[in-house]
Amino acid sequence: MENNQPKVINKAGTTKLADDVVAAREAKAERDFRNRRRDNRRNRRAADEGKKEFDSVNISINRVSRTVKGGRRMRFQALVAVGNHKNKLGVGLAKGSDVTSAVQKAERRAKKNMIVINLDRDTICHEVETKVTGAHVLMKPAAPGTGVIAGGVVRSMLGLTSIKNLISKSLGSTNKANIAYAVIEGLRQQVPKQNWHKIDEATTTQKNKAPKASTAKENK
Repeated sequence: MENNQPKVINKAGTTKLADDVVAAREAKAERDFRNRRRDNRRNRRAADEGKKEFDSVNISINRVSRTVKGGRRMRFQALVAVGNHKNKLGVGLAKGSDVTSAVQKAERRAKKNMIVINLDRDTICHEVETKVTGAHVLMKPAAPGTGVIAGGVVRSMLGLTSIKNLISKSLGSTNKANIAYAVIEGLRQQVPKQNWHKIDEATTTQKNKAPKASTAKENK
């Protein structure tokens, strides 16, 4: 069987492929290398997305300044919420020289201060009212199909959890950082239904002890 590829005889008497055949083979090898590299990038990106456990939301990004000896020092402040769309949620507030560094620092703080929320299916266990400095947030459980009735900060944070039905109202300050921390505090105070009787017993015991102490003082 004859070889159809053109051959060129060197001065030494050995054979070599023609220039056009060599160029075609090099072009094919380069295409294969590029396709292989592109597939590796796609696989790496898919693996990174699969490993990503938490999602983050930038609640607010503000530019802040501080007066120093040489003038004003401008920086950026980022408020970020991190959650796993189940029962974990955290909030972080940080500053940085640029927006990217501030957001990354806030994400690290949010993951470090993450809480586990006690839920009743797709809503909270009971009504809660929390205050953090000037912020005053009221949250109530809602029936299925109600949806999340809340303002911007509360809605953004609850979107990172599995809460689908809730009624909320902000009654105090409009500072986003304080509202975010008030929401975290309210979700931290959630007690499962099976533990409600323990709280009732503790409250009843405290009420029963209070009159005895007052009568003892009167007798003295």
